[in-house]
Amino acid sequence: MHGLIEQNATALGFEVVEVERAPQGLLRVSIDRPEGQGAVTVGDCERLSDQLTHVFMVENIDYARLEVSSPGVDRPLVKPADYARFAGTEITLKLRSMVAGQRKFEGVLQVAGEDDFAIEFDTPTGRSQLRFKFADVEKARLVPKLDFKRKTR
Repeated sequence: MHGLIEQNATALGFEVVEVERAPQGLLRVSIDRPEGQGAVTVGDCERLSDQLTHVFMVENIDYARLEVSSPGVDRPLVKPADYARFAGTEITLKLRSMVAGQRKFEGVLQVAGEDDFAIEFDTPTGRSQLRFKFADVEKARLVPKLDFKRKTR
């Protein structure tokens, strides 16, 4: 099913961030636009939702409700390509096990390698950098940067 969702999203110009089967038959699909193509709109979500509804009917895929959305301002980092795309951005990171005495880190994502990445963060004695394997990550998200100041003309 994930491949079918990916194929249809890609055909419409989107990338699939996450697919989740939730309780009571809810199927959640989170999509994003490729880098440099702007933000996902409500119309984008509607287009993919309509497309998937038809495909699921034809393919006889069982679900009660379909929810298509953008990943939000705190977008999760799921694939290694996500880490490369958002290098230089502040992230929060939760690991599966302890590293340097902690499981949670917040810092600036550095260049990602094939199977690992680094984050740079503040410590009481200055800046530090640690490398992590993708396999050790339980959850990683962008830190939202919201600016509510009015722009002057």
